[in-house]
Amino acid sequence: MNRPSTGSRASLAKKPEDVASMFDEVADRYDITNDVLSLGQTRRWRRKLVAALAVRPGERVLDLAAGTGSSTEPFHDAGAEAVACDFSLGMLQVGKRRRPDMSFIAGDAMNLPFADDTFDAVTISFGLRNIVDPLAGLREMLRVTRPGGRLAVMEFSDPTNKVFNTVYNEYLMRALPPTARAVSSNPEAYVYLAESIRAWPDQDHLAAEISAAGYAAVKYRNLSGGIVAIHHATKPGDLLAS
Repeated sequence: MNRPSTGSRASLAKKPEDVASMFDEVADRYDITNDVLSLGQTRRWRRKLVAALAVRPGERVLDLAAGTGSSTEPFHDAGAEAVACDFSLGMLQVGKRRRPDMSFIAGDAMNLPFADDTFDAVTISFGLRNIVDPLAGLREMLRVTRPGGRLAVMEFSDPTNKVFNTVYNEYLMRALPPTARAVSSNPEAYVYLAESIRAWPDQDHLAAEISAAGYAAVKYRNLSGGIVAIHHATKPGDLLAS
């Protein structure tokens, strides 16, 4: 049996063109690969995010780094005006083929193609760490959120148990790449993903970054012992006045 091409991977410099190209290459098998590598936890984590954001029918929701739109689907299906936004055209094309009824828009998280105060809620799942300047990205999210609107960031984080944290980091660098070789169209991309997870700040540091971007009422909730954390925040101001 022929092995798939190892493909390309981005570096921790996170040049946008490199990251976009890498995700283009994994688009076709991205969702199934995530399910395998997370041991089936990805879907459960996303359900927690949907519940945390508490989106109501008719609200406008921006889902950044949405990839194929699997993270956007629950908002759309709940009656929200949900937009899946990503800078990987390959990901968006796969998503549009699968869900032609959903809205997919190409966009750079540091220069979003939306007007000020457009969305009632903005969310990004496992994508903030792929932005070359996360603080600039958070400020863009703030700009396009209506006053009083909500932010939810779901990202890999630091397990709270020290022993488990050590085991988890060993898994990232030793077990994740070989597993990716078995299921992914571009296993080298998952070497970058493992490196980016290890280099990402912990929960408290991310909370401070979100506050520095201008958000209020920042808090977070750990999932799966801190492997993943959901950070919540609001944009200062009165939603009804916007």
